[in-house]
Amino acid sequence: MTNTLELLGKRRSVVAKNMTGPGPDQEQLTELLTLAARVPDHGKLVPWRFVIFEGEASQRFGRVMADRFAELNPDADADDIELESGRFLRAPVVVAVVSRPAPHPKVPEWEQVLSAGAVCQNLLVAATAMGFASQWITEWYAFDEKIRGVMGLEEHEKIAGFVYIATAKEPPGERARPVMSDIVSRWQG
Repeated sequence: MTNTLELLGKRRSVVAKNMTGPGPDQEQLTELLTLAARVPDHGKLVPWRFVIFEGEASQRFGRVMADRFAELNPDADADDIELESGRFLRAPVVVAVVSRPAPHPKVPEWEQVLSAGAVCQNLLVAATAMGFASQWITEWYAFDEKIRGVMGLEEHEKIAGFVYIATAKEPPGERARPVMSDIVSRWQG
């Protein structure tokens, strides 16, 4: 248990622009996704799924994002458009975690959405345990209807996050954390 507590105490996101290869191989990726899926899931509904971006698919998707960005921002300069085309090339593997809650008489939608968030967190922790850098990102393209359509998302599905997995170019620095006395209270009745 001490190792688990140490891992959780040291887990830190690495900004995607500070990532490089290698990323997980196919066996490691399968293990990461299997571990990510071990989350609370009331009713065993599996209210999430994964979409993997790697290699040439990341390049093709980058072109889609760049074209959409240019459409949405007609005054954007070439550098901004190029940045969008290279987003998914910052890491060898990007995993989209798709939240897909379904109506259920006993399991509220909110619980199903939280389960997808837990999948993202498990994926970050598992990647850290495996020695990889990771970052959970939701940026403009996570909410864009055309991008969601290109990804094949159904109307009720949403992007819970894009999890970038790679090797850190340098160890991440620490950031300020909340002061527990500021966020913890005890209910007294």
